[in-house]
Amino acid sequence: MLRSLVRRQVCPLVSRPLTRPLSTADRIVKHPTMSTTPDANPNYILTLACDDKPGIVHAVSGAVRDFDANIIDSAQFGDPSTGKFFMRVHYSTPTADSLNVMKERFSTDIASPFGMTWELHDASVKPRVMLMVSKIGHCLNDLLYRWSTGQLPIDIPLIVSNHKDFYQLAASYNIPFHHLPVNKNNKEAQEERIWELHQEEKIDLVVLARYMQILSPKMCSRVSGKAINIHHSFLPSFKGAKPYFQAFDRGVKLVGSTAHYVTSDLDEGPIIEQGIERVDHTHDVKALTAIGSATECLTLARAVKWHAEHRILMNEAKTVVFR
Repeated sequence: MLRSLVRRQVCPLVSRPLTRPLSTADRIVKHPTMSTTPDANPNYILTLACDDKPGIVHAVSGAVRDFDANIIDSAQFGDPSTGKFFMRVHYSTPTADSLNVMKERFSTDIASPFGMTWELHDASVKPRVMLMVSKIGHCLNDLLYRWSTGQLPIDIPLIVSNHKDFYQLAASYNIPFHHLPVNKNNKEAQEERIWELHQEEKIDLVVLARYMQILSPKMCSRVSGKAINIHHSFLPSFKGAKPYFQAFDRGVKLVGSTAHYVTSDLDEGPIIEQGIERVDHTHDVKALTAIGSATECLTLARAVKWHAEHRILMNEAKTVVFR
């Protein structure tokens, strides 16, 4: 039944999608995350970081009050090791005040005097996410299911892969699938095409859902703080190829996974979330891999959700996560 609904196009090395969106009449799934029904009151999320000093919370809460807003939840953290202060405030306003007006007022009255790095987001706007995958699809499948059932507050306008394996999975969710095979001769050109798609689709976040190509330093710089990778081991242990074989050979009692931001230092980016499961001597490599795969799915989904909800702030080479 699925095959009859998939419309395929010839797509050798270029970026035309193997699948194009189905017509409205043909759509199989209506995703809850696509709802455009507005909330009763506009919601906003303010995040900030600055040198820790007295009066920050008082100033920020006063600014929110001046917006005639109601604070829904607020979290803060002062790091004694770096002397930095971090804060996330989720608030609602009775009217749809201009986001730009609030930004201008906050910048002038609060951010500049305290030397803040800050962002103010409309909570109703979902980040646009590019999913990238190679030949192992459990993380991709998990993210698509969570998105389709409304568990992830994101939009997914496209999937990019260096293999064709998951074009039918993409079609079943009505998402364009771009097949961009990579070899040593075309790697730079294909990466440029990925960046073109990134710009064309106004992507806010790239998720490497077991995409097994190393991004160039140039691409890492372009998506700095806006790209998440899932590493199929509990970093910093067992880096490189076949981590579950390495873990088995060492007789580990825990297997895990690490979601981190992408940097040019391979698998050394700021850690967002880690997951672990207990194992023992009875588990062979296949069992360790199965347990680890389930852990990867949950760890990556948490990282994507927290990023989409603006819960992650950078603290030098680390992260502060207001869960």
